[in-house]
Amino acid sequence: MKSLHPLRADTNNSPYNIVHFNRDNTDTTATVTVILREWLQIPMKRKTISVTGMSCNGCEQNVETALQNLDGVSRVEADHEADTVDVVLKDRVSNDDVNATIEQAGYDVVA
Repeated sequence: MKSLHPLRADTNNSPYNIVHFNRDNTDTTATVTVILREWLQIPMKRKTISVTGMSCNGCEQNVETALQNLDGVSRVEADHEADTVDVVLKDRVSNDDVNATIEQAGYDVVA
């Protein structure tokens, strides 16, 4: 493996973007290994949440923006006509965190 600057990566033109980092800087290598391991192994879940109080596209955007700022959320789609929010997120994100985020944005989660 060739030695690289610790902040630069070589993808070796791999379709999977396998990254090799400088082995001389063990702290960087260990950190990158942990990050990659977590990214590859954390399962995602999809859920549909019933939400009331959304009446327009602006409301949808408010909910989507609030949830996208929640760590672990990868995709959000709100629909004010159906009173639903579809969310794709990491398993480690709790339902309470998602619900609290929606409520802090000014909308009600239907249990």
